[in-house]
Amino acid sequence: MTLKLTNTLSGKLEYFSPRDPNQVTMYVCGPTVYNYSHIGNARPAVIFDVLFRLLRNKFGSVFYARNYTDVDDKINDMADAEGVDIDVVTNKFIDAYKRDMSALGVLPPHFEPRVTENIEPIITMIARLVAQGFAYFAEGHVLFEVEKFSDYGNLSGRNIDDMIAGSRVEIAPYKKNPADFVLWKPSGGGVPGWKSQWGFGRPGWHIECSAMINNLFGKHIDIHGGGADLIFPHHENEIAQSTCFNQGSQFCSHWIHNGHLTVEGRKMSKSLGNVILIKDLLEQYSGEVVRYALLAAHYRQPLDWSQGSLVKAKKSLVRLYRAFELVNDVETEGEHPEKNRIQLALANDLNTAEALAELHGISKEIRSENSQQKLKILKAEFVAGGSLLGLFQQQPRMLATWGDDKEDSHFITNRIAEREQARKKGKFDIADRIRDELTAKGVILEDRPDGTIWYRGEE
Repeated sequence: MTLKLTNTLSGKLEYFSPRDPNQVTMYVCGPTVYNYSHIGNARPAVIFDVLFRLLRNKFGSVFYARNYTDVDDKINDMADAEGVDIDVVTNKFIDAYKRDMSALGVLPPHFEPRVTENIEPIITMIARLVAQGFAYFAEGHVLFEVEKFSDYGNLSGRNIDDMIAGSRVEIAPYKKNPADFVLWKPSGGGVPGWKSQWGFGRPGWHIECSAMINNLFGKHIDIHGGGADLIFPHHENEIAQSTCFNQGSQFCSHWIHNGHLTVEGRKMSKSLGNVILIKDLLEQYSGEVVRYALLAAHYRQPLDWSQGSLVKAKKSLVRLYRAFELVNDVETEGEHPEKNRIQLALANDLNTAEALAELHGISKEIRSENSQQKLKILKAEFVAGGSLLGLFQQQPRMLATWGDDKEDSHFITNRIAEREQARKKGKFDIADRIRDELTAKGVILEDRPDGTIWYRGEE
């Protein structure tokens, strides 16, 4: 299996191979922990979890890090309002994030660094950038001088003037250039901070990830990931400061970004009242349903979230589980399909939409196959593919009516029981009418030696 991934830096689909063939290194920007995680936080976590699974399947050894930004003005404001230290706030929401991601089937990374635990590496990196002439001190701030880095803008494809216009850069009189960004800023008036040679202060946002990456992996990583909203300024600034810190050597080989997430066609925001928290979704839906809905679109494409997408995901997942149930007792030990269609789809730029389609294709083959040997091969491919996608983490036989309206499921199972009684009495015309009635409702019946099972037909 060859793996191809779109590299944001080149804008091209490239073959991926790690610098060290025996070990892949990957870093993904995690959440700023001042609130419960929302569906926008979950998308990159799930997407890069699938990539982690795929890399591990191909290369074996993968060192994966996802950070927590646990010092931030919003965190400071919340802690001040509640009269507590910032770690009370951040610990609460880090624990909640871990619970939510676990419910979505997201595997824990090897490393989960926090900014507050990496202040010394951050100060060390800033000091070297100052000594090298890439950063300067002004009015209590240390700033990176973007004009000292000739490749600035290559990731986002913008020039400096375009970046400044309408961007999130802070225009301040102490900057040599409006695009210069903060590496260290002063803390006063009870704002949390740390001692440094530039005074009592705290790090800027961008330097944090560069320092944590360097502290964990050294000068180079194979993959850096995150949402498309991080391309500029965050990742653009990471490249500038890390490349300069490393005296011009390449910081990262592959930059991978997932597309934006909207809610019913609109940007998710507090002002619109459409922020969807994972913890609230999990009160209504299985974590696997939410995960399936997040994987339904190609990771680089925008994903428009809606109630309808969840309903569709639930029905699709139930169909897959019922196919799984058909082969629940089929032994697959020693079966290794020559090609796994789900794996091949994912190896083509992490095409989760195609991978899910292949999974449904295999489920149809399972329903129509009678050969036990072929069923073994199909099940092995089905289970392995599901594992790469992070699906099928529940017991098939526990899901006979999972995901369906209880009243509707009760009606269906009662009608199936009535049909069975009619068949036993030789009243096959009644049995056929019940089957036709259920078929009209989109319910497919499968008669097996151990009884009749049912599932929703394709919509």
